[in-house]
Amino acid sequence: MSRSEVVPDLLRERRRFLRRLAAAGIVGLGASVVTACRYTELQVFDHGYYEAHARDDYLRRVPVAPVRGLIYDRGGVLLARNVPSFELAVYPHRVSDLKATLRALAKILPIAPRDVELFRERLRAAPPWHPVPLLASMNPRDVARFEVNRYRYRGVNVRAGLMRRYPLGRGTSHVVGYVGGLTRQDLQHIDPKLYAGLDQIGRSGVEASFENALRGTPGYRDVVVNAHGRPMKTLRTVAATTGSTLHLTLDVRLQRIAKCALGKFNGAVVAVEPHSGEILALASKPGFDASAFAAGLTQKEYDAVLENPARPLYDRSLQGLYAPASTIKPYMAFAALNAGTLTPKTRYFCPGYYVIPGTTRRFYCWKRSGHGWLDMQHAIEQSCDVYFYHVARKLGIARIDAALPAFGFGRRTGVRLPDELSGLLPNPGWVQGHFGHPWYPGETLNTGIGQGIWQVTPVQLANAACRIALNGHGRALHIVRSLTDARGGRVHMVKPRKLPPIAEAHAREWLSIVGGMQMVAQDPLGTAWGIGRDAPYRIAAKTGTAQVTSSVKALHGGGTRFEYHENALFISFAPAENPRIVVAVVAEKGADGGFVAGPVAREVMDAYLLGHVEYRPQAT
Repeated sequence: MSRSEVVPDLLRERRRFLRRLAAAGIVGLGASVVTACRYTELQVFDHGYYEAHARDDYLRRVPVAPVRGLIYDRGGVLLARNVPSFELAVYPHRVSDLKATLRALAKILPIAPRDVELFRERLRAAPPWHPVPLLASMNPRDVARFEVNRYRYRGVNVRAGLMRRYPLGRGTSHVVGYVGGLTRQDLQHIDPKLYAGLDQIGRSGVEASFENALRGTPGYRDVVVNAHGRPMKTLRTVAATTGSTLHLTLDVRLQRIAKCALGKFNGAVVAVEPHSGEILALASKPGFDASAFAAGLTQKEYDAVLENPARPLYDRSLQGLYAPASTIKPYMAFAALNAGTLTPKTRYFCPGYYVIPGTTRRFYCWKRSGHGWLDMQHAIEQSCDVYFYHVARKLGIARIDAALPAFGFGRRTGVRLPDELSGLLPNPGWVQGHFGHPWYPGETLNTGIGQGIWQVTPVQLANAACRIALNGHGRALHIVRSLTDARGGRVHMVKPRKLPPIAEAHAREWLSIVGGMQMVAQDPLGTAWGIGRDAPYRIAAKTGTAQVTSSVKALHGGGTRFEYHENALFISFAPAENPRIVVAVVAEKGADGGFVAGPVAREVMDAYLLGHVEYRPQAT
């Protein structure tokens, strides 16, 4: 090859090399510019962000759960406490194979199938990144066995904490309530910061209604951890604030006596100190094991409680809806006295039935042979239905609806416990809206004796009886007497609001009503003479027997049958001349208010006024 041919090839190769070198330089320069920009962004603009994350690699903020406040009765008896416990908790987001981890843990710890089932139910309901309890109340030997093998189980830890316990069990289960695990739904209406480190919240009773006071305020610890997340040193601690201590108005002695006095009957007993509005007993029978609910139930166990025909979760004192029956008659009499359609001396003849003028239908008295001529007080004493048919018809449903809400019927008492029902005061508008027919005259008669579509709760009956006992005055019912602040130990006494007084239009109306109610328990013809004849104090009372028809599913595919029974009701206060206690009783399927519900009230009044109890056999 000649020289002239070699030179052009070298020139072409050199130019190609220079082009490649230039391209590489441009790419390198571009990469340097991008790298410089990125370094600038990291070091200047994102410095704070990455510094914080770098710090998090060795510094961790651990929430410190507050101690839940205690609950006492009025005499200092502990109703809700915290007991030390060790709990095996799983952090699902840190566990790579949950099934394998559970199987491995079951080999070294006494984990029963029930524990696994309950764990999976909690896991489905638990908020994200939240530890889920697997094994509660671990003994020291199980804790030691796990700690030796702890390095094998990433995302599993033993937590020392406190478990809620209720010493009186079923005796105060409804009023005190219980706590339960936090769920995803809870996070939609609570502030997560206030529940840092906590995994339980009040679910019912006082535990729920005073959750903010009982819960306390969480604290935290800034902890240095190693590469494996193990704490090495605590840099800073902000202590949690213990929840407030609650002293209830409840007297557990009366509470126990009330439930025992009900005997074989399910029902409710409400006892109130009328001048202060303090609830002394709020008993609902049957009850349930609140501590078991706090520890956790499987879905199967919970369903078994729900399907129990006795309905133990049903708080009959606040949610039980009953026809008031003849306990409503003193209020009907007062409404008629105020309206001027009745005077204490007004007399009606009871032949055993009543016929609305212009019709032939008979409305019978409970005493088919009749009571003869009666004035108002004797009609209350003997609970004459015919007399109050006359009263209701002359008064009219419009004036009944206007007068009775002042006693608290048809509205909640505001006792500050969850799920209290308002009951139902009959009126034409409600009937038209729900049944599509006008109000019939016969419905006014039934309203006058507390039958028909009436619905009241036992706590409403007690509230209304307080109004009569205090001649129309009174205070709002309440269950918490005081709150003690854990920080400074300050005691905050609860001051219930005064209720608007119910004024009498004519002098001595209250005395006439109370006089008739005293005759119920003190005179031989009274429907509750059996409990008042030997009492060392005077009792004002009114009995009631409500007729109820309920549907019952027959066994073996037999369809539905209807069952007829009568609920026994009783309202009372004593001493009649200076009331210190009001008692309302409902005994389901008790048949007679004077013979079944009355003795229950007498047991409670004796215990409170005399300091002792003489149990009497229950009538059947």
